[in-house]
Amino acid sequence: MTPPALGLRANRRQFSLLILVNAFVGAMVGLERSILPLIAEHDFGLASKSAALSFVLTFGLVKALTNVVAGRLGDRFGRKRTLVAGWLIGLPVPILVMVAPTWSWIIAANVLLGINQGLTWSMTIVMKIDLAGPRRRGLAMGLNEFAGYLAVALSALATGVIASRFGLRPEPFYLGIAFAALGLALSLLFVRDTMSHARHEEALSATHDAPNAAGVHVSMRELATRASWSDRALANASQVGLVNNLNDGVAWGLFPLFFAAAGLSLSEIAWLAFIYPATWGAGQLVTGALSDRVGRKWLIAGGMCVQGAALIAMVLVRDFALWLLTGALLGIGTAMVYPTLLAVIGDVAHPSWRGSAVGLYRLWRDSGYVAGALLAGVLADTYGMGAAITSVGCLTLASGLLAAVRMPETLGATQVRAMPTH
Repeated sequence: MTPPALGLRANRRQFSLLILVNAFVGAMVGLERSILPLIAEHDFGLASKSAALSFVLTFGLVKALTNVVAGRLGDRFGRKRTLVAGWLIGLPVPILVMVAPTWSWIIAANVLLGINQGLTWSMTIVMKIDLAGPRRRGLAMGLNEFAGYLAVALSALATGVIASRFGLRPEPFYLGIAFAALGLALSLLFVRDTMSHARHEEALSATHDAPNAAGVHVSMRELATRASWSDRALANASQVGLVNNLNDGVAWGLFPLFFAAAGLSLSEIAWLAFIYPATWGAGQLVTGALSDRVGRKWLIAGGMCVQGAALIAMVLVRDFALWLLTGALLGIGTAMVYPTLLAVIGDVAHPSWRGSAVGLYRLWRDSGYVAGALLAGVLADTYGMGAAITSVGCLTLASGLLAAVRMPETLGATQVRAMPTH
């Protein structure tokens, strides 16, 4: 039997289909970004910022844990089955938010959303890495994240505009029913599994670099140890990803409240909720491919510094146009980091444990939502929202500087690395 071809051109149809699927994945998150914090205050009377941010904490915790399960499930049972399962779990989310009589229903909806995102987004990443092969991983991740986060932005804008005309619930969430149904239909009917591509790449790596065959049998403990601290590339990717999503959680949970307190209208808040993920998404078309040419390390370190500066500047300005500018800078900095970190994982992960490596990285990265919700909630309740955002900006700058000092360059290194077995 002829082995499957690796590369974007050879797999352009499936790759394009997966880009579309990931757009619907991102749109599911975008439903909440401009209006759910306002629903917490308006519909449920949550004055405490920690309480209002509880949905971000719940989402992040569940998504982080699901990422690990998703990677292992994808490696063991196949990518497509895991993707379809994620969509089935996501179907009730918009309905729960629409009809929720208490805040606990919103929390339950975000538990399901976290599982949905952990399974579906992880699988679209792993499947694209499988299809792309070792040479164009940065571009592949840039295209994947572009689709997902541009959809986040458009969905946030659409729900904000709808809410400004019809109210916070239920009308904005009708879109979510359509997103979930279309994502499930495409995944079930048209997406093909990519496990054969991963196995073919594994066979090629064993042929060209025989010692790497030892990487086939890897314990989760060993992989977790290296992803957490002992492997400089994997561990630094984990810490940068955590801090990156820590500040994204603050943007999701605090920005709408911060801008509302400054007197902006719901329509203006919707545009500010749009500009950050829109520049983040669009920028990844450039940065993912750029990392294949100039390297991973300095895009990551520089991007974190740009994000930190943008967050600090956002507190200092008091003008809608300047907030648009700082939001765009935050998006540009995130675009420099997001697909590049995934490309780092692709650079160092053996095809046989690639899904698990992506899952562990995303466990650390999405734990940032939990840390962000806790840190920002306590700081905002104690010192004010401006102090919370500034503190997170300083932490983001420190993360970028740490990556500049400690993170190795992985582009051009051995594409797959053996790991000791246990």
